[in-house]
Amino acid sequence: MSDKVITLEDLQAHVDKNNLYLLVSGKVYDVTKFVDEHPGGDEVMLAEAGKDATEAFEDVGHSDEARSLMPDMLVGSFEGIELKKIKKASSAAVENAVQQGSNMMYFIPLSLLGAYFAWRFYSTGQ
Repeated sequence: MSDKVITLEDLQAHVDKNNLYLLVSGKVYDVTKFVDEHPGGDEVMLAEAGKDATEAFEDVGHSDEARSLMPDMLVGSFEGIELKKIKKASSAAVENAVQQGSNMMYFIPLSLLGAYFAWRFYSTGQ
């Protein structure tokens, strides 16, 4: 097992298909040699590059066989303070997107309702 500490800069410097690190459960893995063999395709791995892939990894429910491959790919541990920054930044982005979606949820129906009443007013008034 490696005692190397991987920083956010290190993680984000390895986001290419030919040089790919993934962060899972606080550990960083060099998955470059495995990316073409991944049953889910390289797209799913590349989508998680440069950020915490733990949730995506666990949601899929990887097999014991898949997990047994991980120790050979271990590069080191991720620097924990920076991990919190990543999670906070992504949470804020998601919350902002939800808020914008919520605003549109009200704006569009109210605009349509206003247009309908304007049409009714002008079509019956003339």
